[in-house]
Amino acid sequence: MDFLDIAGKTFLVFGAANKKSVAFAVGQVLTEARANVIYSVRSAARKESVTKILPGADIYVCDVEREQEIRKLAEDVAKKYPKLHGIVHSIAFANYEEGLKPFHETKRKDFLQSVDISCYSLIAIANAFKSLLDERASVVTISISTTKMAAEPYGFMAPVKAALDSTICFLAKSFSSFSQIRFNSVNAGLLKTSASAGIPGYLDYYLFAEQLTLRKKALTTNEVANTAAFLLSDRSSGINAQGIIVDAGMSINYFDKDIIKKATRS
Repeated sequence: MDFLDIAGKTFLVFGAANKKSVAFAVGQVLTEARANVIYSVRSAARKESVTKILPGADIYVCDVEREQEIRKLAEDVAKKYPKLHGIVHSIAFANYEEGLKPFHETKRKDFLQSVDISCYSLIAIANAFKSLLDERASVVTISISTTKMAAEPYGFMAPVKAALDSTICFLAKSFSSFSQIRFNSVNAGLLKTSASAGIPGYLDYYLFAEQLTLRKKALTTNEVANTAAFLLSDRSSGINAQGIIVDAGMSINYFDKDIIKKATRS
């Protein structure tokens, strides 16, 4: 028997954008395990582009900033799929159009929009799909390895991810009153994705993070996807309301001797 034992089960994945996206990688891992994967993307244009890399996939359109579209998505999915065994929430957005600014200059509208798309959307999705989810379903979101390190380029997105980390705990508790549905997050280290490419100065931080990993090799989207697939399966049935850090050891290696030598010699 396949270890994950998810063959034939149905999963809804939010956030696929291109082959570099975490959502795409998760979908590939699930498909390789012979699960039935359906996708939700934010716009018709995005659906057109994603269809090219996922030919034959069942792709829905839903802008999570509009709650009525989330409810409509649940209704449309229910017409074709009587039960979902899991949901992947790989959605995040921060407006960096005006470039890098000091955190205290964060605009209210940008911060609230980021909270809405990156965090509240998980609450809205969970609520809209609660009757469609299997009684033992698993919901997995993608977060970051730490929200305690104040990296300037990431700016207000880190506090938003902190809210997301807290949200999974409250959703897990809330859903426990009527089901065994689990909520967890994969808290990933720095990744090379198209979304991260839009963060000012990200490349230097990514290269630095790679050197801080114990293996001196950057984290990959596939490694994040593998962890997400495990959390979606019953093999992780004892894990609930948790954030699983996947960072190749970066978080314990801030005093790497080689990095220290380079920094002090400069």
